[in-house]
Amino acid sequence: MDLKGKTIGFALTGSHCTYADVQPALEELVKIGARVIPILSYTVQSTSTRFAEADEWVATIERITGEKAIRSIPEAEPLGPSKLCDVVLIAPCTGNTLSKLANAMTESPVLMAAKATLRNEAPVVLSISTNDGLGLNMANLARLMATKNIFFVPFGQDDPVKKVNSLVARNEMIIPTLEAALEKKQIQPVLVEKWRDLQK
Repeated sequence: MDLKGKTIGFALTGSHCTYADVQPALEELVKIGARVIPILSYTVQSTSTRFAEADEWVATIERITGEKAIRSIPEAEPLGPSKLCDVVLIAPCTGNTLSKLANAMTESPVLMAAKATLRNEAPVVLSISTNDGLGLNMANLARLMATKNIFFVPFGQDDPVKKVNSLVARNEMIIPTLEAALEKKQIQPVLVEKWRDLQK
């Protein structure tokens, strides 16, 4: 499905090392004519790391999208009754966010946006980045994969030798995953080799 003219909630959580990996998708969505509304977890808003200063990263997101970011639960809640978003993407989606979503916890703007979107039976797409995807979080991953209207950007192990439980999405597949999700389809294959990509 063509994303031009669609309204996409682009939600970011605290996998700081993944920000640069999802930024091209953010820019491409704007370029193709989608309206992109940034939705930021509290961690994204407040935590500076060696990868990015929090204020600078937030300013970059708002500059790219031309939209004021949603930063609080009260700001995210109206996404439900307004039916503003055609789809919400969580990229990156940390293990913390994954586990809370799977257990119906709503304590951040990102989780509220996901809940509000699912209320409308609209798709939520997860682009995971978690060190425990094959550990304690595997049960949550399985639950969400079996949940109606939740879809995944294809993912795989990024370092099966040093981080055996770690799973990371192929963020270059974000746009085709969104297109498929809007047709209520899971792009395939969803389980891919990720670590070989990183060896090239």
